[in-house]
Amino acid sequence: MKKLSTIFAALAILLTNIMCVVVTYNCTVLRWAPGNSAPWYVGLLFGIPFTIGIIACSVVAYIAKKRGE
Repeated sequence: MKKLSTIFAALAILLTNIMCVVVTYNCTVLRWAPGNSAPWYVGLLFGIPFTIGIIACSVVAYIAKKRGE
């Protein structure tokens, strides 16, 4: 169970970094590309699925750690 906990904790950290890159890229594209009909902060909506995944991975890591003890 300790190995499973470590894998999901690392996955949560990896998802955090990927989320930052994706949201930054989408906000930048929406802000500086000509002719967009959406405001730049719509790019922040791309962070919602990542946030759900990060929370799920953290919960699984926590539960696996507690069961491993």
